[in-house]
Amino acid sequence: MNKKIIASLLVLTGMLGVAGYTEVKKEQVAREKPVVGILQFMKHPALDEIHRGIEDELAKEGFEKGKNIEIDYQNAQGDQSNLKTMATRFSNEDADVSVGIATPAAVALANTISDKTVVFSGITDPVGSKLIKNEAKPEKNITGISGKAPLKDQLKLIQDFMPQLKTLGVVYTSSDDSASTEAKQMIELAEAAGIKVKAYTITSSNDLNQTSQQMVANGQVDAVFVPTDNTIAGAMPTLIKNTNDAKVPVFPTVDTMVEAGGVAASSINQRELGTMTGKMIAKNLRGEKVEDLPVEAIEKGTPIINQKQADDLGIKIPDAYKDAKRVDKE
Repeated sequence: MNKKIIASLLVLTGMLGVAGYTEVKKEQVAREKPVVGILQFMKHPALDEIHRGIEDELAKEGFEKGKNIEIDYQNAQGDQSNLKTMATRFSNEDADVSVGIATPAAVALANTISDKTVVFSGITDPVGSKLIKNEAKPEKNITGISGKAPLKDQLKLIQDFMPQLKTLGVVYTSSDDSASTEAKQMIELAEAAGIKVKAYTITSSNDLNQTSQQMVANGQVDAVFVPTDNTIAGAMPTLIKNTNDAKVPVFPTVDTMVEAGGVAASSINQRELGTMTGKMIAKNLRGEKVEDLPVEAIEKGTPIINQKQADDLGIKIPDAYKDAKRVDKE
């Protein structure tokens, strides 16, 4: 009897060993697919375009979602606590590459992950945001694609559309490092060009209605500039309603914000930012080191015009922009 019991135990132990081995093999097979974590700060058209561009380009590069790569997409919906939780998720699952779309997402990843690649996308000032120190030779584990707006071109566009411009309103979110940087740079450029500037800040989208009403009241500004600002981009209908009521044109930096009611921009194409990010991720997955992947940026903006908005506000399109891309507000 004892011999039978011992034999049964040996068989059972062998079966458990095979099962354990099978589980290990399954884990190894699963990790044969690289894992890319994508953390998006919040949902709005510009950031959504970057996300789509990333996944589309990865597929073109041969990394097809669910086939030979796993993509874990997370959206923090503008909540800082969500950013930390989601960044920790990518760290725990040992993602091969973690991607931060917009500055807060990239900073959360950089503060959480130190042993795997972090790629930022659509960041206006990666050095000022303390993500990296050297764009040409990234140190440690962080690189990415910068979304710097061509502000000199943007100011020229505003002046071309508004030749009688005397006072420019600038509105931005004070806690958004990228937006603050662009806003301050535009203020300097405008004042150097002899244009009076009135700056207005918000702390959240809840402030935008009152602040924008105050900004355009009693003809205080002739036009409004909006930097690459995630909070305002997500609340453009509020801004546009108030500026339209006052017949004041808005000149944002992003193509999707023009589609949402801005008049025109010398714009960075958000989908192209995503495409460039996808290419960089693919290079890293194929073995190129972060230190050999310098920060990239789109150097020149593309004029884009909301023809309907210009018509509604009685703004004549300058001849120099007759061939610019046209979009209409939905």
